[in-house]
Parts: sequence; structure tokens; C-alpha cells
Amino acid sequence: MTQAEIKLCSLLLQEHFGEIVEKIGTHLIKTGSQPLRVIANDTGMSLDQVKKALCVLIQHNLVTYQLQKRGFVEYEAPCSRVLRILRYPRYIYTAKTLYSDMGELIVEELLLNGKMTMSAAVRKVADRLTETMEDGKTMDYGEVSNTFVRLADTHFIQRCPMAPETTETSDAPPPPAPTLAVNEKDMYVVPNLNLIGKGKRSRSFDDEDNGEHKAKRQKQDADSKEPLPDDGIYWQANIDRFHQHFRDQAIVSAVANRMDQTSSEIVRTMLRMSEITTSSNAPYTQPLSSNEIFRSLPTGYNIVKQILDQYLTLLADDPLEFVGKSGDSGGGMYVINLHKALATLATATLESIVQERFGSRCARIFRLLLRKKHLEQKQVEDFAMIPAKEAKDMLYKMLSENFVSLQEIPKTPDHAPSRTFYLYTVNTLSSARMLLHRCYKSVANLIERRQYETKENKRLLEKSQRVEAILASMQATGAEEVQLQEIEEMITAPERQQLENLKRNVNKIDASENQVDETIFVLESYIESTVKKL
Repeated sequence: MTQAEIKLCSLLLQEHFGEIVEKIGTHLIKTGSQPLRVIANDTGMSLDQVKKALCVLIQHNLVTYQLQKRGFVEYEAPCSRVLRILRYPRYIYTAKTLYSDMGELIVEELLLNGKMTMSAAVRKVADRLTETMEDGKTMDYGEVSNTFVRLADTHFIQRCPMAPETTETSDAPPPPAPTLAVNEKDMYVVPNLNLIGKGKRSRSFDDEDNGEHKAKRQKQDADSKEPLPDDGIYWQANIDRFHQHFRDQAIVSAVANRMDQTSSEIVRTMLRMSEITTSSNAPYTQPLSSNEIFRSLPTGYNIVKQILDQYLTLLADDPLEFVGKSGDSGGGMYVINLHKALATLATATLESIVQERFGSRCARIFRLLLRKKHLEQKQVEDFAMIPAKEAKDMLYKMLSENFVSLQEIPKTPDHAPSRTFYLYTVNTLSSARMLLHRCYKSVANLIERRQYETKENKRLLEKSQRVEAILASMQATGAEEVQLQEIEEMITAPERQQLENLKRNVNKIDASENQVDETIFVLESYIESTVKKL
């Protein structure tokens, strides 16, 4: 784990959970697993503060705990899980794209709260949707429940591990920490809930007089309320499934850029057919026959079976080897080589960065080394058709930035320079790791810049929020247009211009964070798949 990763984790924890949680989380990331009292002693915080911070981190799946043989519990914060906070907007946007506003809000609530029961999530989402609807319209719980079931069916959300039920008659003392477990068969099974009702709007100002009576009524309702059938069954977002979707989208996009839209649609169909049956870290998808693929193609693609077979043959013969042929039964069995696809995407990312940083000639040398594996300097000059002096400068420039490495092969045991071959090569794995480290640094810098911009304009932002709140309350009470205009003029023209500039800068920083995260995802996926293969 690098300093850049620790710094980025610290910034993300501070931004989302505050200073106390950030201090505990960063300490665990740096030191590894530790028991409660050691954490309190090392951080200089009270036991109560440490317990509350750990509760928050466990609730959001950012800290895991383990019961040791000696009987004490150790807590650990995996750095990789904390870094996933950076990708939350992308998870939410994906849910919106696939399952509209309801899916977006369900995933958003699960990410904001860490874990939720289905009934609580459905009610909260229905209430939020009702708030945005016209007066007199409400969102039915049944519609939100259906979307929740669809998300579970496609594995985008999953059950949280539960503590085993203990019998009250047992005399044995309870363990210091429960051992959580989940049955794989039940992981995506939605409890049979008959949620009847509609979303409620938040109480308006006119209802405040009746607040005391309502509070009494709510208390009575709470007393008489029975536990719901899903009480104790908590749900969380399945991050691995979202990553699988991002990987599939990147593969489809790469095929579309290399060939055409029909080829990409065939690959998309193959990925969709095997998205639930193939695990997120599998090297290949499940074998699919040509006939199965033909039957599963979208209705809009009116291509005949013969054309589909030609496309599949073309994809299987392509040098990229995204699609491979695994047999001849059923008109031909085809698989998608996921690890090979990730390696190709990572290599394309490296090539693109070399071209942007060093120019097209350096990119030509880089591609040449990727293809030929090992070359001497004279061979690089000849193959790339670049003058010796320029080729030498470019190679040393890329060598100093760790994009290219140098391998010595001595002819004699004394390693004399005159009797040694010096071969240039590209170690894709080490280059990807170096680039990933720089990406973490970039995101940390972007977050710090955004915080600085916000801090510099804190007074103006607070003034803007006050004016907006006054305007909203006056509009609710039916104020005249002249009065509203007077309130709006409290913010002067230069201040308004400054606010627009701030908004534009923050939007640019946010967009940059998302773009860097796309690169991080490709590199992380490639490194993970390569390390597992080794």
C-alpha cells in the first residue's frame, strides 16, 4: 500500500464521515488489524469515540472484524474498500441508466446508509419520489418493491451476512463478536413482503400546530406495530456486480471502436447471457452456442443466422482475441476471454498516455516494444525509422518515467558493458502499477483543490444558501414578485459571477475525478486479473 493510497483514503473518509472517523479509519489502514483498546491508546481518543467511529465504519462495510483465538476482537480497514467511495456516483448513475429513478434512489440509499432492510429502503425511496411529484400524486410502495426485486434478481444488490440465531435456553456466554454468515442460495432471495401504501410528503409549516397530537399518535402506532417479516434481513449494494457491468461496458465499447455496432451488439448479448452465471473474477465467460446467441439477440437486430456465424468467426479470428471458439457443437461454442480483454484495455490506456505525454513518435516506439517484446537500441531505430539521436532521447525519457525498462543480458560472467546486450522492453504490469499510483495522487490533488475552492468562497456560499432559503419560504407563503426580486438583489452582480465561476470550477473538478476513476478501474481490474493468473 502506497502513501498516495493512504492519503486518498484519508481525504475520502474525512469528506464523507468527518474527522473522528477519518482518524480511526486512517490509523487502521496504516497499521493493519488491531484490537479496540490499542486503537484508542494509539489515536489518543476515548473508548466511546472509537466505538462509535468503528460502528459507522462497520455499518458502511469499510471495516471488518475477526475474533482471535485468545478471545479478543481485531478490527481491520481494507484500503481497497475505502477507495470504492470514489466510485459511488458511478454506481448510482448505472442504477439510474438500467432501472430509472427508482433504481437510482434504492442504490443511493443503500450506499448512504451502508445497510438497510427492504421495507425501510422501499418506504424511504417512495417518500423521496412523492416529494418530487405534483400535488395529489404519490408513489406506490408496490412499484418501488418491484424495482428492488429486479435489482436483486440481476445481483446488483445482495443480502448482508447475518449472525446465526441463538437459542435462549443455552447457558453458554455469548461470544465477544458474532460470526456473520450468509447462505449463497439466499443471497439474492427477496423476502415475501406485502407492502401496501404510498409515499408520504414531509410535513408542511401549517401542520406544526398539530405536532403534539401527531407525536402522541405516532408513539401509539409504534407501540402497537408488530415486527415486519424482513426484520433483521439487511441489504447492501453488490460492488463486484457493478464492476462486472463496467468491465462488460468497456469490452463492448472496445469492440464497437475496432469493428462495428453489430459486432459490439453480439458481444453485448454474449456478456448479458453469462453475466449472472459467470463470477466477477472468472477468466472466461460460460461457453455459448451460436444457436443460443442467435435466439438471444435483441429484436431490433434482424440479421440472419449465416451473417451471425460470419461475425462470430470474424471475432474469433481477430488478433485481439476478445472472443474465442471453444467447440463445434450447437453451431459452434464461443467464449469471451475476459482477462485478455482487460489486458488489451490496459495496454491501450498505457499507449494513449505515452502519446499524450511524449508525442506520437514515442508512442510508435512504445507500440513497437509491446509487439516485439525485446529490442536493442539499434533495432528500435531501424524498426521505428527514427534517427539515432532522437530515438535515444525518447527511449531514455520513457525509461526515466518507468514506462520502459532495460534488461541486461551478459555474454560473459564479468558483465563487461562491451560484452553485454542491453534490451529495451515494456513490463506492462509494473507500468500499470506506476500509472495507478499516479492516478491516486491525481484524485487526491483534485479533492484538495475542490476543498480549497469551497473554503475560499465559504462566506459567499453561506450567503447564497441563506438567500435561497428565504426565497423558498417566501414563495411557499405566496409573496409578491417585487418582494422576491428585492431578496434576489441581496446578491450583487460580481458575487453572482463569482458563484458561477466557483460552480464551473467545481463541476470541472468533479468531472476530472470521474474520468481519472475510469482509468483507475481499468488498471485495477487488469492488475487484479494478472496477479490471480500468476
